Amino acid sequence: MKLLVCVSKTPDTTAKISFNADNSEFNGAGVQYIMNPYDEWYALVRAMELKEATGGTVTLINVGPAENDTVIRKGLAIGADDAIRINCNPKSSLYVAKQIAEFAKDGGFDIVFCGKETIDYNGSEVGGMVAEYLGMPFISFASKLEMDGNGATITRDIDGGKETVGVATPFVVSAAKGLAEQRIPNMRGIMQARRKPIDVKEPVAFDDLSTVVSYDMPPAKAACKMLDPEDMDELVRLLHEEAKII
Repeated sequence: MKLLVCVSKTPDTTAKISFNADNSEFNGAGVQYIMNPYDEWYALVRAMELKEATGGTVTLINVGPAENDTVIRKGLAIGADDAIRINCNPKSSLYVAKQIAEFAKDGGFDIVFCGKETIDYNGSEVGGMVAEYLGMPFISFASKLEMDGNGATITRDIDGGKETVGVATPFVVSAAKGLAEQRIPNMRGIMQARRKPIDVKEPVAFDDLSTVVSYDMPPAKAACKMLDPEDMDELVRLLHEEAKII
């Protein structure tokens, strides 16, 4: 099987978030970056499991600048065979999807994996857009994927429950929690990753249909109030008059 895994670079979950003066761009100064957890823990690891079970190759693809290579190398250390980086600064999900699809369309990939969302934007957009560009079926929020020949049975999360669907390759799938278990790169994998190729390609021309005007931070949380554990009357009053939940 030929498997393609889309990976993104995201701020660490503990990073302090801020924007530039006009709130139009994220301020990345001093921010620690990681591979998007849904891409790493679930999409990439499930692709590795399928490779180990049936043979084949796992290729990573990232749309971004040269500083993303560190994140890509971690994916190679986990076990991916090679990687592609589209050399650009993406501005939208549609732009990212277009670049991925242009590479993938002639690659003969059986499955294109991506995380269900990135933890910075939470858009859940790229997978569906890639599938549309490629003319492939798209299964979102997959929490279980089993192969049987050229077909797959996939369990996906839906509102209030689960749905199980069958699909034939090739297809695009977005990975949710439960699809696989996180793997930690070992020393051998880290050393091998240094020798694995990252093929840098220039982006195809594309005009974005939408642009970000500005970002807004959520309202600051109110200060924590400490109460005497014996003062139940005050607790009830606050829940009723201030929190308004009773």
